[in-house]
Amino acid sequence: MPQTNPNPWFMILVYTWMLFLVIIPTKVLSYTSPNKPTPASPKKHETGAWYWPWS
Repeated sequence: MPQTNPNPWFMILVYTWMLFLVIIPTKVLSYTSPNKPTPASPKKHETGAWYWPWS
């Protein structure tokens, strides 16, 4: 069975994890959102009593 030979598969595993741990996070973290978040207003929302038609 050629799958039991770890020689080529171990390096594929190592290169894949290096890709996931080094290259992809730097590309994701360098992304900047075009929409800047706006702060929420400090005004509180007024809540009233609920009307329950079945009670």
